[in-house]
Amino acid sequence: MIEPKPKADLLQYLQQGRDALVWKLDGLSEYDARRPLTPTGTNLLGLLKHLAGVELGYFGDTFGRPFFTEEPPSWWYTRDAEPNADMWATADESREDIIGLYRSAWAHTDATVEAFDLESTGRVPWWPEERAEATLHHLLLRVISDTQRHAGHADVLRELIDGSTGYTPVQDSLPTEDAAWWERYRARLEQVAREADGS
Repeated sequence: MIEPKPKADLLQYLQQGRDALVWKLDGLSEYDARRPLTPTGTNLLGLLKHLAGVELGYFGDTFGRPFFTEEPPSWWYTRDAEPNADMWATADESREDIIGLYRSAWAHTDATVEAFDLESTGRVPWWPEERAEATLHHLLLRVISDTQRHAGHADVLRELIDGSTGYTPVQDSLPTEDAAWWERYRARLEQVAREADGS
């Protein structure tokens, strides 16, 4: 019989999403790493900055293990930051800074998971007081969901930038067809969509 390892399983799925997000920046210019590709400004480097903040908040402050021991950055949720300040990197914040912060957040999260039982409770400072208490297990599931969701966003953004696809560098999870096949496939889907719409 296989011995259950719930913490290890949860961290494995979280790490898969983390790795995918960082990989999506490989080979991009500073412009492409930062440029907004949706009407709401979604961009690759901003996704990493946001998720670093998510992990540092849920697995730091919530469990009495604050990451920032001095003044937190201006975009941090406990400050009077402008809306969406965690969703983009300023010109002064390098890609290395953001990736480094994200990797530091991973280590901080992993240490919190190691230090507490899954049933341990913390208080989420930015949630309403009446429901601010949450278990480590609940917050891990929430952050895995958020990370994987944003990894999906990153998949689409990277494909829009340069056509690159894939879940990992060695597994793209797509049929191995040439560009002409993909063009025909997309044209077929466009035609089906028009037919369904009656156009």
